[in-house]
Amino acid sequence: MYAQRKAPFAPRTNAGYGYRPAPVRARIGLAMRRGMNFADLPDAETILRGRGLSLAPMSVGDGGLNVGGTSVLPTAEASDIDSGALKALVVPAGTADTEAAAEALDAVIVRAGAKGIAMFAFGDGVAVALRALGRPANDFAEAPAVLITADAVEPLADSAALAAAAAQVQ
Repeated sequence: MYAQRKAPFAPRTNAGYGYRPAPVRARIGLAMRRGMNFADLPDAETILRGRGLSLAPMSVGDGGLNVGGTSVLPTAEASDIDSGALKALVVPAGTADTEAAAEALDAVIVRAGAKGIAMFAFGDGVAVALRALGRPANDFAEAPAVLITADAVEPLADSAALAAAAAQVQ
């Protein structure tokens, strides 16, 4: 009966419900870095979105970023951490082109830590986040990702651990 609907496409399932994305529970900041990736958890973005977390790119240096030929423009600012608009921060693996970009990333991490929001760090972003917060990083050098809270640092070894940690974000 999809011919009677105004949509020009068929539903994606035979059940007639079509594709329905997970409802958004919280908006979280994604600190944009050159060559950013999720290291050993390439499905991290899908997992976070599937748990109702909407990723809002944040500029921590330059205005926008070109990732794989696609321009990514920031939709969040560091001030959104202070206002409570962002409920968590994601620090992906990547590089900082300049000293100023590295300092800007550190400032955003410190700001998030002072506010007490959760932080997900991936790959070399783990060491960057823990160093900025003044916490020892040696224990988590081999972890593909970590969840940093005000109280603790929890290693996230796989996608299931990331999904469970994402469910904790309010």
